[in-house]
Amino acid sequence: MKVLVLGSGAREHALVKAVAADPEVDAVIAAPGNPGIDATALCVPVDILDGAAVAALAREYDVDLVVVGPEAPLVAGVADVCREAGFAVFGPSAEAARLEGSKSFAKEVMAAADVPTALAHVCTTMGEVELALDALGAPHVVKDDGLAAGKGVVVTDSREAAVDHARACLAKPGGRLVVEEFLDGPEVSVFCISDGETVVALSPAQDFKRVGDDDAGPNTGGMGAYSPLDWAPDGLAEDIVRRVAQPTIDEMRRRGTPFVGVLYVGLALTSRGPKVIEFNARLGDPDGQASLARLETPFAQLLLAAATGGLAEFGRLRWSDDHAVVVVVASEGYPASPRTGDPISGLDAAAEVPGVVVLHAGTALDDTGALVSAGGRVLDVVAVAPTLEKARRAAYDAVAVIELAGSHHRTDIALRAERGDITIGDSR
Repeated sequence: MKVLVLGSGAREHALVKAVAADPEVDAVIAAPGNPGIDATALCVPVDILDGAAVAALAREYDVDLVVVGPEAPLVAGVADVCREAGFAVFGPSAEAARLEGSKSFAKEVMAAADVPTALAHVCTTMGEVELALDALGAPHVVKDDGLAAGKGVVVTDSREAAVDHARACLAKPGGRLVVEEFLDGPEVSVFCISDGETVVALSPAQDFKRVGDDDAGPNTGGMGAYSPLDWAPDGLAEDIVRRVAQPTIDEMRRRGTPFVGVLYVGLALTSRGPKVIEFNARLGDPDGQASLARLETPFAQLLLAAATGGLAEFGRLRWSDDHAVVVVVASEGYPASPRTGDPISGLDAAAEVPGVVVLHAGTALDDTGALVSAGGRVLDVVAVAPTLEKARRAAYDAVAVIELAGSHHRTDIALRAERGDITIGDSR
């Protein structure tokens, strides 16, 4: 089959590589793609927020499946336009993508589906924010209600910082936010594939949101991840499908807006059991890459089954026993004011480290054809090895030979897991 993948980041690079590895796939088109994706797929420039343009591209290349990577085109309804044009689409409708596009809507659905989650107050005025902060106490969790590219959440002990973030959220057109109780316990990502009725889960992963070692500094879109989670309860993925994902998918179908695509379930494994922190409507970056790196089931066939209502007959997913570690190389100034346009070198040497694949997150070619940084998170280094220790070593060996002026990365991705130093109910 031919597959069209929408997007231009490391998530889409991972999707393209996984789809291209499926023996049923003979061509992959990426729109718009990036210099890394260009080595595997045909990259075609197109505005991925323009549903008509995307449908026309799918028609031009006669594709069998459209895979929507980022959240913005999902919320913009690109999946709807492509479905109406007759294409099989992996990605939720605009209405269903509100599970990510609106934190307050997601809370409403969770309440209706009896999904365990944090207590929350939806606020549209600073007065409501002040009352919510008083009611829930510190640490304060303040979330922009809309899309914010993974950077709309502030978790802080500082009331001043919480109020400042709330004020910035409310200053936007239609400003609205959610103030939540803080959940103790390690965070876990479970990516659930749904065809609107049946749900299957990918192997859980853990990601690292803060920019610095030991979870210091501001939240980012993610600085690294690993999978599997040997310290997590047995059967965690199946439990989350039963308690969270399936009830949510059932509720969305009951509302007449079936969810077809990836339901990302961000969890805290609290001392009182798993609780949902947030939903997203797409594969995570970089935690989704850690899960995907270990999947042995043909990926494009899995996505096509989800897009065409065939998950119930698809069979169980198959997983490698290996461990995967992802380390993000970020540009100078990320996340506050990332610098772009710096030359990147050493990728060939990094790729020679056994088990390593380098995904392009924010890269471009300059006027001379040289590879340069073009975003805050520039590269995702993915290493797969028989043990977590070996996967960590391979990832960091590869990072060490990459040259990007001013770049930075966390040095402690999966370190506590390697040391056996994670317990349920421990928020560190």
